[in-house]
Amino acid sequence: MPKYLLHASYTAEGTKGLLKEGGSARRKSVVDLLTPLGGTLEAFYFTFGDEDAILIVDVPDVITGAALNLAVNASGTVRSHWTALLTVEDIDEAARRSIPFRPPGK
Repeated sequence: MPKYLLHASYTAEGTKGLLKEGGSARRKSVVDLLTPLGGTLEAFYFTFGDEDAILIVDVPDVITGAALNLAVNASGTVRSHWTALLTVEDIDEAARRSIPFRPPGK
């Protein structure tokens, strides 16, 4: 199952909602969103800086991840971007594959 690191930043409207409902409610909302789609929440942390929260989630496939990203960003309350997370074994498998890449000018 694909694993992603989500980087989330709340808009002013989203921050007001967070202040009203609290962090536990946001985590529950994420679990409630992922569960019917076959996804799981591995970690949810609030942060300081450019991002307000980081999450690690598993989703069944890349299309589900894209649909979630679109829905979250379309809400206007959160801006998010996703980073695919690869295991050491994923990289081992990728390294074994032969890819016929030709660099420009070669």
